[in-house]
This record gives sequence, C-alpha cells and structure tokens, in this order.
Amino acid sequence: MALLAFGINHKTASVDLRERAAFTPEALVPALRAASQAAGLQELAILSTCNRTEFYGAAEQSATQVRQRMLEWIARERGLAAEQLDPVWYCHEGGEAVRHAMRVAAGLDSMILGEPQIFGQMKSAYHVAAEAGTLGHHLEQLFQETFAAAKQVRSETAIGASPVSIGYAAVNLARQVFESLARTPVLLIGAGEMNTLVARHLREQGVSDLVVINRTLSRAQALADEVGAAVLPWSALPEALARADMVVSCTASAMPVVSAAMVRHAMASRRHRPLLLIDIAVPRDIEPAVAALDDVFLYSVDDLQTVVDAGWRQRQVAAEAAEQLVDQRVARFDAGRRVQQEAGELIRRFRAQALALADAEQAQALARLRRGVPVEDVLARFQHNLLNKWLHAPTVSLRELAAADDAEALQALARQLGVDTGADDASRRSSRRTRS
Repeated sequence: MALLAFGINHKTASVDLRERAAFTPEALVPALRAASQAAGLQELAILSTCNRTEFYGAAEQSATQVRQRMLEWIARERGLAAEQLDPVWYCHEGGEAVRHAMRVAAGLDSMILGEPQIFGQMKSAYHVAAEAGTLGHHLEQLFQETFAAAKQVRSETAIGASPVSIGYAAVNLARQVFESLARTPVLLIGAGEMNTLVARHLREQGVSDLVVINRTLSRAQALADEVGAAVLPWSALPEALARADMVVSCTASAMPVVSAAMVRHAMASRRHRPLLLIDIAVPRDIEPAVAALDDVFLYSVDDLQTVVDAGWRQRQVAAEAAEQLVDQRVARFDAGRRVQQEAGELIRRFRAQALALADAEQAQALARLRRGVPVEDVLARFQHNLLNKWLHAPTVSLRELAAADDAEALQALARQLGVDTGADDASRRSSRRTRS
C-alpha cells in the first residue's frame, strides 16, 4: 500500500485557482467519500486552507494513475479545466509523501515560515477523514507520525519563536510592554488586511477589550464580527484614544489621522496613564511629534521591520535544524513500514507453519489419549516431537555455520534465536577482574 500526497499550494498555483479548488468545512465529508471512490483510493484525507488544497491517500495503484483520476475528479467537482490544474498539480509518493506531510504540519512549507495554524488545520483534516470513514490504518500511521514530528520541531527548534510579520511583531511588542494583554483595552484604527491580522493575533493572545474604528463603518463591522470586537464611528476617535492603552493604526490615508494635539488631549483625560501607539501605515497615520509627549510610546513600521528581519533570519536558522529532524523522522517511518510490509508476510507464514506443526502434534496426542495411553506418556511424546520439529531448521543452520567456521554469522544467528552464548558472562567476569 503506497502513501500519496498530491494537490496545489501557494507555491504552484495562483490565489484565484486556489480559491476555486478549495472546499468549505461543510463540503469535506461528502467530498472525501466521492473522491475516494472516483480515484480508487482505499484511504483519503483532504487538507483545504486558503494556501493549499491537498489530498493524502493510501492506494494499491500506481501514483500516476491515482494522480490523474484525482485531478480529473477535482476539475469536475470545482468546475475547472484539467489543463488548468495539470501544470500546478504535484504528486509525492512513499517517503516523499511522508516528508511533505511532516514539513506542512511543522510550518516548513508555509507562506510564513513556521506559522502554527497549519498544525491545527492538519489535525482537523485527520478528524474529518475519520468522520467520513476514509481514515484507515496507513493514514492513521502517517498522521500520528506527522503530528509527532511537528511537535518535536516546535519543542526542539525556535521555528515559531521570532516575529516574521509586521502584525505579529506589533502584538509581540505589546506582550513585552503590558503585564497582561487580556486586561489591556486595544483600539484598532483601520480595518484593512494588516489590522485584520493584528486583530487575529490579539485574540489569540487573549485580548477581550477590542475596538475597531474605520472611516467606512461597514468594513469596521465586518472585521469586528470576525474577531468579536466592538465598533465605533470615525467621529469617536478622540474619545477612543483616551480610553485605550494600546493603539494600532493602519489606514490608507495620505495624511496623519492621529495628531499630536489629539493625543495630548487624550493624555490629559487619561491622567497620563501610559499609552502605546503602533503605526504600521505607509504613509504614517500618526504624527511623529507624538513621540515627544510624556508617557506616550510611539513605534513606526520601520521599528517593527527591524524586528521582522531579525525574526526571519532566526527562523531560517531554526528551519535548517527542523529539516534535519524531519529527515530523521521520515527515515524511521520508512524503515518501520518496510519491516511491516516486507517482514510481515514472512512473520505470518512462520507463525502459520509453527501453528500447523502444533496442531498436528495436538491431534496425535488427542488420538493417543483416546486409545488409553497414559497422560504422562502422551505429554512427554507431545513435548519431544514438538520441540524437535520447531528446532529442526535453526539447528541445521547452526551446524552448517559451525562447519563453515563462520563464527560471526554463528554468533549473530544465536543472538537472533535468543541463545545465551556465554559471551556476556565472560565479558562481565573480565570486567570484574579489571576493576579488582
């Protein structure tokens, strides 16, 4: 049974194509069942995010066959032309599929290196496949090993420790300034993409007192609905400044929207309680003169960019160590699967052969008992015959190796048979003599 991983992501496909290929959470269970049948996959899981739609499967057929069937299925399902998908549709098989899954879960294949959200998304894909009934033994093994690899990368490297986005850097700065973000009133000026990311990061850090102000009230409301924030009209900006302890501003205004006079007035009503202002807009939203005011701390996008650049360098170093951990995990996983696949059949045949010998001897023993042979004699004969038959093949091998004077192979076979060769006892006696 081969493990497979195929799909598209932000490296291979445009955002438009990714959007059209994506599945909503509600559509995943029926999609799994339909896709597994269409592609002839015994096991299947779907990972669908804004940056990737990927299929993880296990099948007896060749990767080429499954890749083509899956490509044709998703093209029909999402109203796409197969010719659109074919150039951006990748396929990994065996160890490469395992490596891909582990790198994805660890954040090594993400648009933002080391981002943690993908781990939760992959766990969700696992649970949905279980719900759909398309999670079998092979994918179970793959996902469990993948989760273990991602956790090891997180715990043993600094892959997610450093800020690598302006929004993340802004929130990281606030964590250093305030004792608890959960008790910090925060004001977001602007409701664009950057402040949306900031709002999500703030929620992840436990911020509960969050207010959004934007010139277009409907956009402010849309962001507020997403993150559970309050909304104020643009005219309420002066009062909102007086109430907040942290302000993040990012609008598309060509001129500053927060003046020094506005902040000075806000500080007077705050009785000079410290105020953190983070301006991530270009051009700037907050007048530079604000930095000269007492108890006011102003940081610009340039200040945060320095932090971000350093964070990228640190994550790149951590990523190298993470890749090594993934390689080690892949090697162990592949070795384990080879043992299962290649030795499994031999082990089954070996056990079946031993069981057949035992069954035959048992039948003869029962026949002797029915003829009235004493139990002690029957058991002695049963033991003698069974041991001789079980030990015949290894005994012949031991004799042949001894006759060939192959001491190394002889010792190796003895160890495999669990025979105490006396070497350990001799070693221990020699060690005791040395110490004395």
